[in-house]
Amino acid sequence: MRNQSKYLLLITILLAIYYLVCGIYLNHLGYFSQEAMFYVEKSKIVVDGLGNRLKVMGLTAPIIPFYTSFLFSFSKYTAMIAPIIASSLCTAILFFMIGSALLKRAKDDFYLLVLLIIFLFHPGILYAACSGKSIALVLVFFFMFFFNLLKFYRSNTTFHVSIASISLVLLIFCDYKFIWLTLFFIPLVLSITVKSLNLGEQESIFRLFISFNNPSLRRKLINKTFALYIILFVLPLACIICYKLLNLTHAQDLNYFSESPYATWTVLADKLSFDQLSTSTVYQIPETSILISARILLFCPLILVAIYMFRNSTYQILTLLTPFAFVEFLHIKYEKVFLVNEYYMIFLVLALLCIFYKAQTIKNQTLLKTIVGLLTLVQLYTGYIFLKNSSITEERNFITVLLNRTPDTHQDQNRELADYINHLPDGSHVLVDDAIAFPIVTFSKDIRKLTLPYQGAYLSAIESPDKYDDYVLLATPKNEVTGFTQLNDKYVPVVKKANSALKLHRVYETDDWILYKVFD
Repeated sequence: MRNQSKYLLLITILLAIYYLVCGIYLNHLGYFSQEAMFYVEKSKIVVDGLGNRLKVMGLTAPIIPFYTSFLFSFSKYTAMIAPIIASSLCTAILFFMIGSALLKRAKDDFYLLVLLIIFLFHPGILYAACSGKSIALVLVFFFMFFFNLLKFYRSNTTFHVSIASISLVLLIFCDYKFIWLTLFFIPLVLSITVKSLNLGEQESIFRLFISFNNPSLRRKLINKTFALYIILFVLPLACIICYKLLNLTHAQDLNYFSESPYATWTVLADKLSFDQLSTSTVYQIPETSILISARILLFCPLILVAIYMFRNSTYQILTLLTPFAFVEFLHIKYEKVFLVNEYYMIFLVLALLCIFYKAQTIKNQTLLKTIVGLLTLVQLYTGYIFLKNSSITEERNFITVLLNRTPDTHQDQNRELADYINHLPDGSHVLVDDAIAFPIVTFSKDIRKLTLPYQGAYLSAIESPDKYDDYVLLATPKNEVTGFTQLNDKYVPVVKKANSALKLHRVYETDDWILYKVFD
C-alpha cells in the first residue's frame, strides 16, 4: 500500500508537469480563456495598481479560483500563466484524491489504469487542466462533497457531514450557481434520516409511516433531521450571508459579486455565448429540458454503471440523481445561458467516485472491468464530440487548437492594441473601462499607465478626460459588449457637448476598439 501511494504521488507530479507543458504550449499558440485573462488582470491591479485596491482584492468572484491563481502571480514571468499553473495543479490534485480513494477501496491496478487514461486523454479533463479556468477546483470540491456523503452513509458518523458542509461552502465560492444544489438536498436529508432509524421495515415509505405514528420515533426523527440540516446547511448559509454583507458594505450591492462585470467574468461570458449562438447560421441541437439529462448520459455513460451499483439503496440512488435535478434546474433558471462543460464534467467525477467506491462489492469482476473499460473509451470520444460541437465558442476553440496545433487568432487585435499602448511615451495615461477591456489590460505591461474604474479618479476622468488622461479607449458599435460600458461610440458627442474645446483624434483602430488622443 505504501509503495502504491508513492507511485501514485509520482504519477501525480508527472501529470501536473504534463498539464503545465500543454497549457503553456496552448498559451504560446494564442489560446486564452476569458476567465484566465480576467484573473490575470485583477492580479495585476492588486500587485501593481495605484489607488484603493481593497474592493478588487475582496470582491473579485469567484473568490477561491481568483486567489488560487493569484498565488502564482508572484513574478512577472509567471503572471500571465498563473491561472494555467493553478488549473494544472488542481487537476493533478483531483487525480491524486480519486486515486487515493481508489487504492483504499478497490485496490486493483486496472481501475487505476482507467483513471490514468481518463486524466491523460479525456478532452474535458485537459480543458479543465490547461485552460486556466476554475473547472478543476469545482471538480475537487464536488468530489469531496459527495465522497464525504458516501462515507457518512457507510459509517453514520456526522463528522463526514461536517466535512461535506465545508466542501459545499468551498464549492459555492468556486461557482455560485452550486448554491442551488442545496435545494435538492432538503428532501434527501429526510430520506437519509429515515433510513438511519433502527427499524425492521426496509421500505422508506413504511419506515416514515411508522416513525410519524410513534411519538418516540417521531421525536427522534425530527431531532436527527434538524441536526443534519444544521450541520449541512448552516455553514454555507452563514458564509453566503457574510459575503453578501461584505459586498453591501464595500459596493452598496448585495449581489455585486455575481452581477457586476467588474467583479466577475461570467456576466459578459454568458451574454456572449448566448448572443453568438443566437446569431449563428450553423444549426445546433438546442438545450431543452427534455434533452439535458439525455445529453449527460451520452457524455458520461459511466454514470449508468454507478447508478446500477447503488440500485439497492433508495436514498443513495436519490443522492446520485440530485446533480441531474440540479443541472435541469440551472437550465430552467438561467434559460439564456448555455451549460458549460463544467456541468457535464461533474458527472464524470461522480461516476468514477461511485464505481471505485463500490467496485470491490461486485462478484463478476471480469464483466465489470470489460464494461468500465469499453465505456471509458466511449467517454474519450464523447468528450471530444461535446467540446467540438459545444455551444460555447471558447470550448470549441480549445479543442481546435489542441488537436490541430494551429494559432488561435481571437485575441490578436487585443494584443496588438495593448502593444501599441505599451509603446506610448512614458507618463502617458489611457482611460480604459476594464468591464469589457480586461483582455487589453491583461496584455498591457504597465498597468499604471491606465486609469481604471477601481480608481477614485475614474468618474472624474470620464467627465473631463483632458484633465486626467492623454488617451481614451472606446468600444466600437461592432464590439459585442459595447452596451456594458459608457466608453463607446455615444461617448464622443456627449463629452464634446460638455466641453466644446475638447478634441479627440483617432490614433489606433480595430474592429472592436478605437484609441483616441485627447487634445484641449
